[in-house]
This record gives sequence, structure tokens and C-alpha cells, in this order.
Amino acid sequence: MSIKKSNEVTVKILETKENFIKELLNKGFKENQEFSLDDYYYIPSDLDIDNLSTREILAKSIIIRYIVYKDEIFQTITFKRKDIAEDGSILKQESINCYIKDIAEAKTLFKALGYIEIMNIKEKDIIYFKEDFNIILKIIENEDLLLEIETKENTAWNTIPNIIKILRDLDLPIDNNNYFVKKAENMLNKLLNR
Repeated sequence: MSIKKSNEVTVKILETKENFIKELLNKGFKENQEFSLDDYYYIPSDLDIDNLSTREILAKSIIIRYIVYKDEIFQTITFKRKDIAEDGSILKQESINCYIKDIAEAKTLFKALGYIEIMNIKEKDIIYFKEDFNIILKIIENEDLLLEIETKENTAWNTIPNIIKILRDLDLPIDNNNYFVKKAENMLNKLLNR
């Protein structure tokens, strides 16, 4: 099991994938590695989703995750906790991951425990770096292109304000009006017609 405590900035990219990658390469970034995520969101079947906000629904969800990295496959049960301010900025977040051997068995177990699948998000992530600075290009299937940067201790991007400043200085084609895009909330809002 692993626990990850880092904060992140996630912004919408305002360009095609190909043009954005050209922009990154022109600014000196190099491709490092890529991986894919196939996330299945489960919630308790007795959850009254009609009377809960999208954020409240997701706070009760667990994610059964299938990760492909190079030639390796990782499977996890993941629970995320986020403290989100009224303006939508993420104040603090934590991800608790339990590694499993068989995603199909995990799905069967959670169904037996009274959970139902509410959505599936598939994405391909490509990590780019420049010196010791990493950014992740997130290609969400049938959705937006996103750029994510996580805080990292003992670096120039150890805080959210530092990351935002670095992003502004890079002058990339991104939406600078929202540094906290929440892909799961956006997807669930679409599925629930909200």
C-alpha cells in the first residue's frame, strides 16, 4: 500500500495535442515516459446521488485502477481525499493506493459489498521534463487535453503559487482562469446532466 500526499495544478490545454507538444519541445522540454490509466469509479449503491453534489458523490467513491507503464501492469484500489476551497482550489489532497493482483476480482468484490460503477475514465499520460521540472500531458479519452504538475518538496515547485508562477512564465497555450480542473467532476457532471 502507498500513500501519496502532494498537491497539484491541472489546467486545460487550449491547443491540439500535436501543436502543444511542438510548443513544449520548442521550450526545451523532452519526453520522458508515458503510461495509461483506466479508472473505474465505484460508489455505494444506496447513495442518494440526486440529493448530493458531484463533489460529495466523488468523496464517497473508490477507484479501481488499471495502469500500463512500459511493459508492466499495475492494478490498484485507490481512495482520494481532497480539501477543496469554495473557489475550487485544492488546498490539500491525499491518495491511498492498495495494490491488487486482479482488477476483475476487485470489481466483483465491490459489487458484492454493494457498490456500483458510475463511470470509467481512460487516459494516456506523457511526462515531459526540462532540467528537474516535470509536467504531465493528460490525454483524456473523448475529453479535453490537460496539463498537470504536482508539488514536490525541496524544488522550485514545492507550492501551488510557485507552480502557477512557473506556468505563467512558460507562457503555454493553457487556460489561466482555472488552475484546478477536476476531470472526474467534469466527467460525472456530464454523465448526470448537471
